[in-house]
Amino acid sequence: MKLRVSAVQYHLHTIQSFEDFAMQCEHYIKTALEFDSDFIVFPEFLTTQLLSFKKQNGSNQTIHDLPSYTEQYEDLFIKFAKKYNIHIIGGTHVVEVNNQLRNTAFFFDPEGRIMRQEKLHITPVEISAWNMAKGEELKIFDTKYGKIAILTCYDIEFPEIVRIAKARGADIIFCPSCTDNQHGYYRVRYTSHARAIENQVYVVLSGTVGSLPTVDFMRSNFSQAAIITPNDIPFPPKGVLAEGEVNQDMIITADLDLNLLYEVRNHGSVTTWKDRRTDLYTDW
Repeated sequence: MKLRVSAVQYHLHTIQSFEDFAMQCEHYIKTALEFDSDFIVFPEFLTTQLLSFKKQNGSNQTIHDLPSYTEQYEDLFIKFAKKYNIHIIGGTHVVEVNNQLRNTAFFFDPEGRIMRQEKLHITPVEISAWNMAKGEELKIFDTKYGKIAILTCYDIEFPEIVRIAKARGADIIFCPSCTDNQHGYYRVRYTSHARAIENQVYVVLSGTVGSLPTVDFMRSNFSQAAIITPNDIPFPPKGVLAEGEVNQDMIITADLDLNLLYEVRNHGSVTTWKDRRTDLYTDW
């Protein structure tokens, strides 16, 4: 089983309308289609770009305005997924649940279905700046290419949750991210490699570049998208199928062969999933 995936280094910049946002997203999707991609993944906090234009009364928007765009956002990406026959991880969008803000990843499939995965681990700045609430459930999504999970940015830094995702059948972890400096980026990048090695899965990492000068906590972005593999003979020695140029507006694409995962899990140089010592520690 093979599939082709694209990961976006999304260029955040000031826009004037929702239509500007729609045109930019469609540009990346059309680019992925030129490479015949089956999946495209956008980054975390994708829709904060909508806060860069002013309200009709001339005032600045805040994070609390984002949930009002949910219906437009969903309709837009449903249209894209169906029109272009592609699976879209639409980055994350802030929604309101029980009077709480939730940083939520959206998955749109070509049949027009919408699936959501709330971010499970919330960073200190998300709490202090935006009072963001934690998600409550890990979901595994069935596709015609197999099972996937979506773990957003900080989530990938916790090995237990990826163990659970793998135990429940996920072969690919999509990781939309948003990091404002090199320290944050490399925390996500290095732990993505660790999770791929520990669980013998693919990790597809996307991120934001550019800046939103008028949006608090989105003024600085640092990223390099990457498509990451286990480190074993069938894969590249450094465990990287593709990676972007740092902080450039671009898209990367690579083929994922699920049969190679099954091969290394049973007959690899190391068999980290099979050899875990559940007699000594919890079998997540």
